[in-house]
Amino acid sequence: MNKSFKYIPKDKRKKILLICDDIRVHSGVATIAKEIVVGTCQHFNWVNIAGAIKHPEAGKRLDISAATNKESGIEDSSVFLYCVNGYSNSLELHNIMNMEKPDAVMLFTDPRYFQHVFNMEDQIRKQCPIIYLNIWDDYPAPRYNQPYYESCDLLFGISKQTVNINKLVLEDCDNSNRIFKYLPHGLNHKHYYPLNSDDKTLIEFKKHIFKGEEVDFTLFFNSRNIRRKQIPDALLAFRVFLDSLPKEKADKCRFILHTELVTDHGTDLSAVIEYLFGESYSKSIIMSNSKLSREKLNLLYNTADVQVLLTSNEGWGLTITEALLTGTPIIANTTGGMQDQMRFENNEGEWFTPSKEIPSNHRGTFKKHGKWAFPVYPTSRSIQGSPPTPYIFDDRCAWEDAVERIKEVYELSNDERKERGLAGREWAISEEAQFTAEAQAKTFINTVNELFDNWKPREDYEIVNATDYKGKFLNHKILY
Repeated sequence: MNKSFKYIPKDKRKKILLICDDIRVHSGVATIAKEIVVGTCQHFNWVNIAGAIKHPEAGKRLDISAATNKESGIEDSSVFLYCVNGYSNSLELHNIMNMEKPDAVMLFTDPRYFQHVFNMEDQIRKQCPIIYLNIWDDYPAPRYNQPYYESCDLLFGISKQTVNINKLVLEDCDNSNRIFKYLPHGLNHKHYYPLNSDDKTLIEFKKHIFKGEEVDFTLFFNSRNIRRKQIPDALLAFRVFLDSLPKEKADKCRFILHTELVTDHGTDLSAVIEYLFGESYSKSIIMSNSKLSREKLNLLYNTADVQVLLTSNEGWGLTITEALLTGTPIIANTTGGMQDQMRFENNEGEWFTPSKEIPSNHRGTFKKHGKWAFPVYPTSRSIQGSPPTPYIFDDRCAWEDAVERIKEVYELSNDERKERGLAGREWAISEEAQFTAEAQAKTFINTVNELFDNWKPREDYEIVNATDYKGKFLNHKILY
């Protein structure tokens, strides 16, 4: 337990009902939710409506306080799970709230999963506030989300872009009692950390993964096999990069992909790899598709010379944070929350914060960035959509530009790559960035306490049509 966080006896703590993925699983949402629960359990009691598509323990109420005690270092945490399919429904939520009587309801993931919660907003906010740890991948500012955001008393934005989007969407609303707060994703920097090149465990791990062969340069990808991750573009960029080298040097390069080989939401990577690399570069691609422990993941990051993520829509990019904490440089598309992690500077030399005038840096308005980052700028910003989400930019970068970034990293010496990566870690754990679990917990506690100190129950209510909203028109610049 961090001693700087005020300890409150269990029977005196406020209780938060958290609706999100089951915090025991390994999704990005669950990972961050668990970090928040573990980091704040000395100050709040927690109940997790623990969602899954087809939850194997649906209907059960589980006490995971003992496991939380072990991770947090306290002796009296109170953490319970209600295992549900999806994210519950109105009847389940009503019953759980009656039994648990929470002091706040907290949501974490896409708002469309919480229609039943927003439909009960008038009822819930007579009893307690609604906190939303939210994210939105891209512009234009989604005015169609206004009824959802307006239903919340505290909007945590996980990226600077998300905070700006929340404010733009609610520009026409009364925000006098609403709190907007930047809460970037934070991970335990004692779990993800740099290893020295002479570390015996790392040496043995490299021997195993490279099958005893000499390797001079390693590119690493770690994320899901889904279309927006643009994995085939990364593979194509790596193939062209290999072609630019003499054969003897190309043979000492590897691309490790920790992802599923085939999925319906992505593609058949085995077919892509066979087509692009064939017999010419048969040893160049290493697939890792089994679940790995945190320790093994840390070894993979330390094996890599650079991490790559060319996603066309990315709210944050948690694997980029993991790379930074391990001292690994990053090649990333300039979109969403990945911009935060590259630390672009505005014309005043400050860390770029989106505004109505310059809502994003995906047009490459600012070029100065952290030395650990090798950005790729989108060359196509196409508006896509669906009936629930009628418009959103799809920021696609050119794979040819990714080739140049790979070459740039390759041409650096090992010492230079290491120095740049370590600068990334130093910044990530700094007071400015605060990408650590400890900083995340501290900001969360302080902001939620502010909410509790000032929140007043709704005395009356209004019926809101969730398909209608006040601000229907574009209210920020498109060209900047």
